[in-house]
Amino acid sequence: MLARNLAQALVWLAFLTTIAAAARPLAVAAESAPITRTPIRTRWAGDVHPDRVLPEYPRPQLVRGDWLSLNGTWQFAPAQKDDAPPTGRELERSILVPFPIESELSGVTERHERAWYRRTFRIPPAWQGKRVWLNFGAVDWEANVFVDGKPVGTHRGGYDPFSFDVTDSLQPGDQHELIVGVFDPTSDGAQPHGKQVTKPEGIWYTPSTGIWQTVWLEPRSATSIGRLRMTPDVDRSRLQLVVDPSGDVDNATVAGVEVEAVARDGEKVVATAKGKLGEPLELELKKARLWWPDSPFLYDLQVTLRAGGQPLDEIESYFGMRKVELGQVDGVTRILVNGKFIFQMGPLDQGFWPEGLYTAPTDEALRYDLEVTQRLGFNMTRKHVKVEPARWYTYCDRMGLLVWQDMPHAHRAPKEREHFERELDRMVDALSNHPSIIMWVVFNEGWGQYDTERLTRHVKQRDPSRLVSNASGWTDKDVGDIIDMHKYPGPGSPKPEPTRAAVLGEFGGLGLVVDGHTWTRQNWSYQGTAGRDHLTYSYLDLLRQVWQLRDSAGLSAAVYTQITDVETETNGLLTYDRSVLKVDAPLVAAANRGRFPTQRTFVATAESDPVAWAYTTETPATDWNAPGFDAGSWKSGPAGFGSQGTPGAVVRTEWKTPDIWLRREFEASPPAGAARLLARVHHDEDVEIYINGVLAAKAGGYTKAYGLLPLTPEAAAAIVAGKNVLAVHCHQTGGGQYIDVGLVELDERTVFDPR
Repeated sequence: MLARNLAQALVWLAFLTTIAAAARPLAVAAESAPITRTPIRTRWAGDVHPDRVLPEYPRPQLVRGDWLSLNGTWQFAPAQKDDAPPTGRELERSILVPFPIESELSGVTERHERAWYRRTFRIPPAWQGKRVWLNFGAVDWEANVFVDGKPVGTHRGGYDPFSFDVTDSLQPGDQHELIVGVFDPTSDGAQPHGKQVTKPEGIWYTPSTGIWQTVWLEPRSATSIGRLRMTPDVDRSRLQLVVDPSGDVDNATVAGVEVEAVARDGEKVVATAKGKLGEPLELELKKARLWWPDSPFLYDLQVTLRAGGQPLDEIESYFGMRKVELGQVDGVTRILVNGKFIFQMGPLDQGFWPEGLYTAPTDEALRYDLEVTQRLGFNMTRKHVKVEPARWYTYCDRMGLLVWQDMPHAHRAPKEREHFERELDRMVDALSNHPSIIMWVVFNEGWGQYDTERLTRHVKQRDPSRLVSNASGWTDKDVGDIIDMHKYPGPGSPKPEPTRAAVLGEFGGLGLVVDGHTWTRQNWSYQGTAGRDHLTYSYLDLLRQVWQLRDSAGLSAAVYTQITDVETETNGLLTYDRSVLKVDAPLVAAANRGRFPTQRTFVATAESDPVAWAYTTETPATDWNAPGFDAGSWKSGPAGFGSQGTPGAVVRTEWKTPDIWLRREFEASPPAGAARLLARVHHDEDVEIYINGVLAAKAGGYTKAYGLLPLTPEAAAAIVAGKNVLAVHCHQTGGGQYIDVGLVELDERTVFDPR
């Protein structure tokens, strides 16, 4: 292990040395600032090499066989507003594209609102006579592009792909110059930026300025395929297809071009269609094979352009046949996939990486989070206020993972309307062919929210084939297909409506700090846990309630916060460096599918009925928790103990002092067989629990609801047939206060299925 860690460290050091080799001292722009380097990184960071950076083809639904990646080491320099492009001159520093300027993998790790990128490239001889297109997966936020000293275009939008035909800018000679000037005000601007802010803290994270997805060149004919618009018609077993041309093509040119589309199931041709550019085609599949979460079948698609019988352009693609809609199931409005109600459980997925920020270090890393998501039994994921590279959605398509896609927000309204609405349309258009995406989320929690009714209608009109959520949490405007609530830790459910399904858009947030795997020493979560078992069983307790809400309240889906830690936020099921899975995967996977260990009450809490305890607020003798202790001078009162208004509390006896000590006797037999004993506890704040004088469990901080806390083996072994003593000490420092404790028995050999 030590040798492997040392080897990885040497690889990382060599990589950083390579990136920094070209850098020399340079005056830093006024708006720049250093970024604190992270002490953690994922295991894929060592697989990043300057001569082979994210080499996979970046656009899986529109694939051309001939292309040239421009990822790798570029020249770099900070910039000022109104600077002229550095045409024809070397820049003094280096950056590894496509990693954001602020990231460690970029080799810069500084904050620059404006910057220049520069590199040279050569056109392969085989491209002679072709149009040369320059493609960007994404640049945050404004990109001004120059080729051989000529401006070829400006793009504003941090999350959508864009392309330029640079053929007419290429000067004679073998070597050509590419310059990209970027500008990104992040949260100081009016544009969509998601969770990125200039001063990261809490739920707001480090910016990702500049080029953050793959850059590449490809040759095309003068008339070529620019975009496919694919809409599955499951009811008629047909795919509706529109093939749009690249760039500006006059009507006379389009009129002479024929489109041929061929759909295949493996090697077998199952449908063909011919028509014109920009006009609808239909591929009749007869009895279509449907795309399901547990059987994500994809058809291959080949599209060819011809003029006068000669091929002009050809691309490879794929599509899935699936339908998403609302429908009534037993009188409840539900989300239906291919006419079937599938209860959706998924994590919040924010897509940040310690060494790459917005950019995963490798394609394997990009896929890994999705693999863990499925391993944990989730059938859905919510991509939270970020848009991923196209390959991420293709993995979801192939894996059968349902996707709720958020629109990245801006902080302020209504100044950013032009930017927001333009980028909203581009997001929908760019991702609309992915069968995994079943819902667009226009706003989240009121961030930058405006004209919700109009924008929800607009998105639904732009893409009638998917559901639209007007707002996830807090600021519902009674429109769209979904009514969504957020509740931490929760769970909860809004009431379904005749035309809207009820979902729990965020809940959970159970935190666990794993030493050696955190972004900083100071971390936070919505509710802390004391270890892996505590987190696992607390998760199971929440999920048991979620599945019960499916039937009792008409809940159609729930989103747990979250799949990974992000910077200081430690409520992930994975650590931020993806090194530690914090929970018992088989138990969590079963819970996400609605299957739980059988649970019975061992010692009741106050949740349903009053339970009498002896209590004191004066410091007792040291043996206060032992079976033989005389508590005759203590008061008696029903649990729970605390102050009215404490979240989630059932207060029957007022307690307002800093400390309280509790005792009660219970009749019991030791837990049977392989059953596991846990405390069911709601504490505000620090709690210690004893069984027959043996420390059974302790937890710091506070909870907002009842949860499960594993007991020590020694305490479980201390239980005897007959009378036993349960004793509790709770310490409180400020705010609300509450304590109530019981015991439950879980038997993992038997399964309770609330369905």
